[in-house]
Amino acid sequence: MRTIGLEEHFVTPELVGYGAGSASIAQPGAWREASRRLLDLTDERIAGMDAAGLDVQVLSLNAPGIQAEPDPAVAVTRAVEVNDLLAATVAAHPTRFAGFCALPLQDPQAAAKELERSVHQLGMRGALVNAHTHGRYLDDPELRVVWEYAEGLDVPLYLHPANGVDHAHVLSGHPELIGPMWSWGTDTASHVLRLIFGGVFDDFPDAKLLLGHMGEGLPYALWRLDSRWGFHDHHGIELRRGDPSEYLRHNLYVTTSGVCSAPPLLCALLALGSDHVLFGTDYPFEEMDTAMEFLRTAPISDEDRAKIAHVNAERLLRL
Repeated sequence: MRTIGLEEHFVTPELVGYGAGSASIAQPGAWREASRRLLDLTDERIAGMDAAGLDVQVLSLNAPGIQAEPDPAVAVTRAVEVNDLLAATVAAHPTRFAGFCALPLQDPQAAAKELERSVHQLGMRGALVNAHTHGRYLDDPELRVVWEYAEGLDVPLYLHPANGVDHAHVLSGHPELIGPMWSWGTDTASHVLRLIFGGVFDDFPDAKLLLGHMGEGLPYALWRLDSRWGFHDHHGIELRRGDPSEYLRHNLYVTTSGVCSAPPLLCALLALGSDHVLFGTDYPFEEMDTAMEFLRTAPISDEDRAKIAHVNAERLLRL
């Protein structure tokens, strides 16, 4: 059975500095090891894929990536450079790698054009966005042009967590809860809800959003979201599809990245349908062999296993 992982990270020596904030979250030894593997694009990575039985990685720049750059002009230049490097890596190993491009969202028009260039000229399969860009989220009106291009090109945007602009007061005094332990998930789920209530998917009904970590808890909350939307003051917002869950079932695709556990997988399958769940390993922050063993042994049908392993990615990304 062919296997395709959609959340597979890398970084370049020139861009390592952007991840300094993330480094403070991890144990020093764990971060050193992850950093070493992030910098290895092919040698150890391909050997690890072979050992685990993973056929293809869809590579993407590690968080926060280009979006941490304060100068929009520098961000544009660096996005072009890293996307060219990624394309060259894929071209050298076309049966093992594909890519999600990085976007300089500091300049929305340039980001849209870079998405178009990356898809048409470089063969990228979409783009990965690391949370906010200096406090601007993907529902921002200026970023509608990026969604317009993504929908027109029929490629997904993969929304990945990164450090937030700030932290909720409830986390004060508990730095252990900041980052992938907890706050990244709640921040990213909230970001998705901003897209729904901000009208992104009403404006672009065929846009496709990918979300890792089994959907950051959203599949579990569909009924509650609809129920409370019927109760809450809408503050002038009306959803064309009626209920929030309709957007999550239509526009959202989730990957198993970073979650090797049967109960959330079964929840995602029941909530979103087997056509909307794909495979990912979250390498190098999780182990490929652990993710592959989970995929092989999860208590699901062989048909659903094949969809998650490769069929859905082949359709969504045209791989």
